[in-house]
Parts: sequence; C-alpha cells; structure tokens
Amino acid sequence: MMSLEPYQDRVLTCRDCGREFTFSAGEQEFYASKGLTNEPGRCPDCRAARRNSHSSSTRPRGEQYEAICSSCGRQTTVPFMPREDRPVYCSDCFQEQRAARPPRQDSGRQSYDNSSSYGNNSSYGNGGGGSNSRGRGGRGERRERYDRW
Repeated sequence: MMSLEPYQDRVLTCRDCGREFTFSAGEQEFYASKGLTNEPGRCPDCRAARRNSHSSSTRPRGEQYEAICSSCGRQTTVPFMPREDRPVYCSDCFQEQRAARPPRQDSGRQSYDNSSSYGNNSSYGNGGGGSNSRGRGGRGERRERYDRW
C-alpha cells in the first residue's frame, strides 16, 4: 500500500457550480492507483448530479399506459397498450408470475443445419434423389418432415 506522504489535500474549483472543493490526499492516491492522471473538474455534488442525469437519459422510457393489475388490483403503468384479452400485471406480480412459470422448453422444431435435417442428403448438390437444386429430396420427404411439427 502506498503512503499518503507524496499527496496533500488540494482545493479545486468546480467547473459547473464554481464552488471550491477539496481533492483529498486519499482521493489523489486512489486516482493514481487507477491510472487516472487528470484531477477532477467537478465537485462531488456536481459529479453525482451529472452521473444521475446521464443514467436516466440513456434509456428513454417511451410512452406509458395506465392499467389495473390483473392479480392484485393495484393501478400500474406499462410500456405497452393493454388489451382486454390479456392479463396485465404490476411489476411485483409480474415477477411472481415469472418465478412461478416453468422454464421454457424447446418447442420441438428442427434446426436446419446440413447434418440431420435433410434426411439422407448431406450436401446442397443435386445428387440426393430430389429434383430441386437445393438437395432437399422429393416431395414425399418434405411432407414427412413437415408432419413432424
């Protein structure tokens, strides 16, 4: 651990509000340990305000709609237009619903890679017994594949 000897408290002026603030020896050592070479230009209050204003403006909320939670009956806002045929939940009830729901399973659809989905045709050439140029086989084989879904 580095000693605080080479660092001394310094009084700096905030570039936003113009107030003076102390850049302590401990803060200077921390800045140096992180490889930061510039001293802060803003006081802690202005830094916090700037940080908060950036975090809320980076993700615009968009339009919000009023709704009544289908589970608890509280009024809430949601980022979509509620429909009569679908339940709407407040954030607390939505989290409960999500936790109670079983994890999603594969829907049973086949993946379309060359290895197994085209039966005995392992290439896209015309040599697999089919008449089309992509080697998917004849009409009967395609129909059989669709019946699996």
